[in-house]
Amino acid sequence: MLHIKDAFYLDPRDLVFGMIRAQGAGGQNVNKVSSAVHLRLDLRASGLPPEVQDKVMALDDHRVTKEGVVVIKAQAFRSQEKNRADAVERLLVLLRKALHEERPRKATRPTRASQQRRVQRKVQHGDVKRMRGRVRDD
Repeated sequence: MLHIKDAFYLDPRDLVFGMIRAQGAGGQNVNKVSSAVHLRLDLRASGLPPEVQDKVMALDDHRVTKEGVVVIKAQAFRSQEKNRADAVERLLVLLRKALHEERPRKATRPTRASQQRRVQRKVQHGDVKRMRGRVRDD
């Protein structure tokens, strides 16, 4: 079981790996060896709770299709094993991002001392700007 967050786990049997040839530079290795990995996770068919599925579907991420399939392509490494591990790690990061909840901001007021410091800085800055002006003999 792959640990996502808190009590949420992902069954590795829900992951479908497809091996493809990588794109880009790499010479003969890229042209002959299928080292890139396509990782697919069908959210609706997975063992994840429905609320987790809905949160992942609500993400504005190009890797999640409208049908609820997460597709991750990993081709950064030359070996298939490293690309597979990279794809799984990126999937876990995506799922953790979906489960992350921002804490609501607690409104606070500035202290009197901080207000006075702010006003003092503004006065000092105004004095500096005034000194840059034209010199007049009055």
